[in-house]
Amino acid sequence: MQAAVEDEVAPAVPAERMRNRADLLAPLSYLVLAVLVMIRLWLDPAGRVLSSNDDDHGFFLYVFAHGERVLFHGDNPLFDGRMNVPDGVNMMANTTVLAITLPLAPVTHFLGPAVSLVLALTLGLAGTAYAWYWVLSRHLVTSRAAAWVGGLWCGFAPALVSHANAHVNFVSQYVTPFIVWQVLRLREPGRAVRGGVILGLLITLQVFINEETLLFTALTLGAFVIAYALMRPRLAMRAARQFLAGLGVAGVTAGVLLAYPLYFQFTGPGSYHGQPFEAGKYVTDLFAVGAFARQSLAGNAALTRHLSVSGTEDNTFFGPIGLLMIVVSVVVLWRNVAARAAAIAGLVLLVVSMGPTLKVAGADTGIPLPFGAVSHLPIINLVSVTRFGMVAATIAGVLLALATDRLSSFSVRKRRWFVAGLLLALVPLAPKPLPTVPASPLPAFMTQNLWRPYVADDRTLVTVPLPEVTTGREGMRWLALSGLSYKSPRGYFMGPANPPRDRTGSWNAPPRYTSDLLWRVREFGRPAVLSAADRERITADLIFWRAGAVVLIPGSRNEEALLATLTSALGTPARVGGVDLWDVRSLPVPSAG
Repeated sequence: MQAAVEDEVAPAVPAERMRNRADLLAPLSYLVLAVLVMIRLWLDPAGRVLSSNDDDHGFFLYVFAHGERVLFHGDNPLFDGRMNVPDGVNMMANTTVLAITLPLAPVTHFLGPAVSLVLALTLGLAGTAYAWYWVLSRHLVTSRAAAWVGGLWCGFAPALVSHANAHVNFVSQYVTPFIVWQVLRLREPGRAVRGGVILGLLITLQVFINEETLLFTALTLGAFVIAYALMRPRLAMRAARQFLAGLGVAGVTAGVLLAYPLYFQFTGPGSYHGQPFEAGKYVTDLFAVGAFARQSLAGNAALTRHLSVSGTEDNTFFGPIGLLMIVVSVVVLWRNVAARAAAIAGLVLLVVSMGPTLKVAGADTGIPLPFGAVSHLPIINLVSVTRFGMVAATIAGVLLALATDRLSSFSVRKRRWFVAGLLLALVPLAPKPLPTVPASPLPAFMTQNLWRPYVADDRTLVTVPLPEVTTGREGMRWLALSGLSYKSPRGYFMGPANPPRDRTGSWNAPPRYTSDLLWRVREFGRPAVLSAADRERITADLIFWRAGAVVLIPGSRNEEALLATLTSALGTPARVGGVDLWDVRSLPVPSAG
């Protein structure tokens, strides 16, 4: 009797050890791969920038600096008054990832925002992969290898790797799998309250990481539920009451916790509506679905740029064999209604990502697509359409995991073909290290804190080129690397275009005479010829910005033309710490009211 029991238990012990070993190796392998993707930035976090997205690189440095000030200086988490003086920035209306910047605030405080940024990007990739591995291995598949494949795809698909170019909000999708699983579990008897509260808390957390991802998740789950209900109406009807009750509890929980932050986001100072581009402008090209991304091992940037919006938006790019294996996985799983509904949901969102008309090889065919009918709906018009393709990428990873889990039921021949297909799909998609370029070294003016006397009495440091999207990234970087220790006018952020007349979303602060003038000089390289009236308008803008000093950033584009223009407006500059500086502390400071 005892010998029989030992014979039954003995095989279970090695199996359990194998699972435990896999559970250890999976996150380690994901972490190693994430470090390799970000290795060029890890080598010098403060001295290099991601070359495919230096604008957002600067923005997220600013975001992490703000998180540090919230925790260590008591600043308002929902609003920042240190950039875009005097109007400030509505942080809830921007992708400020408070659920990431606040926990990493000690890292930012002691090591700087640059280290926090690369750390967040690395953990975003590895954490997303491991979160999907955990949910898959515990709830959806029996094979740890299948779960690893699913996690690898979900965390390191070309979509996630491309967004690792500084998009902390999109690369950090480690809450999403738990939201999905909690939603699916709401159908279980007795889980309406407990499951609804857990789901509401997860939704709240996700809002402070990325609301766009939450929207994608909600739309995908909606499409999944509808597809499943159409195929299994009786089962859906039996679960509907329990399911809807759980959703109601989740809605109340999240609604209570998010009521004020969302109210502030949509009605507070610096709020806006819409985007600075048409909803259907950035779409998924049909050929992009089966092509290789620029950061994939088999990718070619020269070819990819004709099929992609930018280096941060390679949202599909499954590769030809990868696309084939996704189709094979769907065929293998077709009798599974849940898998079939997931595939339908992924296809629906993929088609939505293609925008109002079909685009093929960079050319608009004019063939109408379903998105054209909903492109102007509220909330839908707030997103970049091509990003709906990220949903298809994630669902593809889940389907690959589910299909891989069925390997044991395949014949030896089919198993070999499937494994070979997986290898041929995954190896060419392996990510390359993200490219970086050296950042301009900070002058002694910044490193030795020589700016401090000029920003006393709540004055600002006006860096030229002014901090703006694409043209003033160095000013943003100076501000962020200082830990927001001084205040600055303007900046790169989302806010109203020209309030109160125009509250459409814009990536720039409202236009002013001096900002437009300096932009033209930097862009075209011709010094401005200023009249007395022009100088008065420049002075008025400096007063509005509460300026204490104007500083020309060394090495700027058309630096000589900018220097001549500023000299004509403000006189001969002083040379302080390696920069040309105009001391304007004699100008009055407007009252706070």
